[in-house]
Amino acid sequence: MSRPLNKLSAATLKSTSPGKYSDGGGLWFHRREDGGAQWFLRVTVHGRRREMGLGSFPEVSLKEVRQEAENWRTVARKGIDPIKERERLKREEASKLHLLKDVAEDAFESRKAELKGDGKAGRWYSPLELHVLPKLGKVPVVELDQKDIRDTLAPIWHEKADTARKALNRLSIVVRHAAALGLDVDLQATDKAKALLGKQRHKAQNIPAMPWSEVPAFYQSLDSGTTTELALRLLILTAVRSYPLRNLHLDQVDGDVWTIPAEAMKGRKDATEEFRVPLSSEALAVIEKAKPLARDGFLFPSVRRGVISDMTMGAYMKRHGLIERPHGFRSSFRDWVAETQNVPFEVAETCLGHVVGGAVERSYKRTDFLEQRRALMEKWADNLSLNPNKSVAG
Repeated sequence: MSRPLNKLSAATLKSTSPGKYSDGGGLWFHRREDGGAQWFLRVTVHGRRREMGLGSFPEVSLKEVRQEAENWRTVARKGIDPIKERERLKREEASKLHLLKDVAEDAFESRKAELKGDGKAGRWYSPLELHVLPKLGKVPVVELDQKDIRDTLAPIWHEKADTARKALNRLSIVVRHAAALGLDVDLQATDKAKALLGKQRHKAQNIPAMPWSEVPAFYQSLDSGTTTELALRLLILTAVRSYPLRNLHLDQVDGDVWTIPAEAMKGRKDATEEFRVPLSSEALAVIEKAKPLARDGFLFPSVRRGVISDMTMGAYMKRHGLIERPHGFRSSFRDWVAETQNVPFEVAETCLGHVVGGAVERSYKRTDFLEQRRALMEKWADNLSLNPNKSVAG
């Protein structure tokens, strides 16, 4: 025999004294001594009585609570504990608040201080943004598994091996970040995905470098005085990486020494470790020629805002039919030193900003070989200008 439903009315609820009142079907209204009131539902599941709260009155109206009660009665009739089911649904909803794209952005924000220029170049985040998040961005991070990752990276695992490797590395960092947030993620998901993907067939290729004997001719062809050509000239003359050169600020130059901030030096983890670059007379002439083009103190500004991009110099070389890229001039310089100059290994490597020796060895050898590097860079400039008696910027 079914129990009668809807015994209560809105008028009755307003005038009730403290006590418990049945609306039928296990739904109860409880008026407390302090005047407050709440709803609760009694159901029986597998012979066990369960009682679950359904909210306070009048925040939850009589009409709303009756619908809610019927929903949970339906669950109970299926033999499912409504209280446990509600908790499960809450956990599921909570997990959806931590989508992979949101956790990835949070992880990126937390790492910006460790990245060059606070990660504005986008190189840390772009492998995720381009190859992972379009497919997995809306997946709750707690649901991410190795199959999801494998299926996402499989199309580029061999064809774009380096990019895929970086994407997997960034994703591993994001998963660890999620764990630090207290989320129940699978910390081995990326390792298991890598095992599923297998060994990469792609072999890493070095950045194309121009033979050192051909660099002088290219250097001298950079004679129009544009920002891009002047930047390429100084890049070749100093053998530094693209990032510190493109972000060169006039405040960093003191006399014939350019001091690159520690945060702009790749591979130098000591935040106090700046890097001094000796400037040849040719390099100083290039800087003087570029000064009228400077903006906000930056020697090589872009057309609109900020500084020129790495792609700008690379595109220039590509337009001129060259397969080599700007970063390759570091190799050109290093080959020239090895084949024509009799200098210690430590001096040659320090010219490239490489850290030489172990931590103990470096603690005793604190020199940066500035004077020896100054003489070497002057010879390099003479070689580029093909005029050992007088170097000019063109």
